[in-house]
Amino acid sequence: MKASYGLVAGAFLLAVVGSSYAQHSYIGAEKCKMCHKVQYDSWLTTRHAKATETAKASTKWKFDASCLSCHATNKDEALSGVQCEACHGPGSDYKTMSIMKDREKAVANGLIIPTQETCNSCHDGKDHHKPVKFDRELVHAHKK
Repeated sequence: MKASYGLVAGAFLLAVVGSSYAQHSYIGAEKCKMCHKVQYDSWLTTRHAKATETAKASTKWKFDASCLSCHATNKDEALSGVQCEACHGPGSDYKTMSIMKDREKAVANGLIIPTQETCNSCHDGKDHHKPVKFDRELVHAHKK
């Protein structure tokens, strides 16, 4: 009897936690550009912007769906390249000016402030994924 209560409670908890992750959806870099034009224009000149194309064009590596976890913003490839939300999280719930002007509110609504670990999730030093120096790369990605 106790086990069945535990299973029901576990299923409920999983549903609640799962739905909180599902609420955030991707909006795409074009939407970010409306307020972050300088960063968007800078991003367009980076390898991140062309990461999906580059991976598909490679003759050295076989491209498959597993590549999309690092070479696209979302796994269904609807947002090609490593766009803003690949590092900052899906923007549907923090995109408005009233939320974005308050960093704590933005983070509470899903904004991720990238760290070295964020970069390391793809730039792990294995195969062809070169490690990055976070401070130097962050400056490059966010020119003022």
